[in-house]
Formats: sequence, C-alpha cells, structure tokens
Amino acid sequence: MFQNTFTAENGEGLIALTSSFPGEIRALEVQSGKGYIIQKGVYLASQPGVVLETYLQKKLAAGLFGGEGFVMSRLSGEGIVFLEIDGSVVEYDLDEGEQIVVSTGYVAAMDESCTMELLSIKGVKNVLFGGEHLFNTVVTGPGRVFLQTMPLIGVAHALRPYMPSGGDINIDTSGD
Repeated sequence: MFQNTFTAENGEGLIALTSSFPGEIRALEVQSGKGYIIQKGVYLASQPGVVLETYLQKKLAAGLFGGEGFVMSRLSGEGIVFLEIDGSVVEYDLDEGEQIVVSTGYVAAMDESCTMELLSIKGVKNVLFGGEHLFNTVVTGPGRVFLQTMPLIGVAHALRPYMPSGGDINIDTSGD
C-alpha cells in the first residue's frame, strides 16, 4: 500500500538493499510490453518507472491451493526492479507450449507471457506419504520462469519438528 521514495540531494547517492531472509537479490529490467508476475513478498524495490500492481490468478483453484497464492503482483512500465528471492534462483526459458512442473511455493517470478495452473497429485499413497502437497504448480511458456530453492514456508515446515511444543522451553543454565 505504501512505498518509500529515496531521492539523492546534492549529487549522486547510494542505496544499499538487503534481504530479510537468506537468498538472492535479483535485478530485472522491466520493459514496455514485457512485464513480470511475481509472488507476494518478492518485490523489494524499483526505479520510479516500474508500476507495481495487484494481479489476481484467473483460476481460483490455482490461487487457493497453489503455494504462490491467489493474489500475486504484476510489474509493468519501464525500469529496473529488484526482487528478493528465498534461497538460490534457478531460471528456465520455456518455449511456446513448453511446461515445467514444480512444487507449490517455488515459483518466485515469471514473464507475464507465461500461464500458471495446478496439477492435482494422483494416488492416495502419493498424497499421504509423498511429502508433497495436494497440488503441483504447472507453468506454461513462452517465457522465463524464476524458481526459488528455499521458500520461507518450506524452511518453516522443515524446522517444525525441532521447535518446542506446548509453550515449554527448557534451557539448561547449569553451565555443564
């Protein structure tokens, strides 16, 4: 809803950007007619010519059950945008009609020429014992897809077994 604007006064200036979670900050050039769809929380900063707006998934199921969410963001206009991507970034260039299937939550950004939908995981054993969700995300080209290798929600799930439960935290202060 609100964005800070920084302006250098009395000459050139420098802005340092940092990530709030271990990962990469990726600079992309947004051009007229070539925008991006990004996951919520990926936008970090941009030049004034970049327009950030809400983007609603056209398919309700993709929004409700896909880890990317129903409400995403669209970047358009012209200028440089900085994205905060959890973990490392893996990029794929998809040809017309080419698809990539990924676990939900791993799509950080994609060219707006790509489409996204859900693929339900078949089989009771796969759902119960596969360690995955009920759906995978399918991105169809043409365009570039940016995947994140360590989405925050995945890290939270991985750490859950090691966190104390029931509000009890036992700390040994005996010094041994």
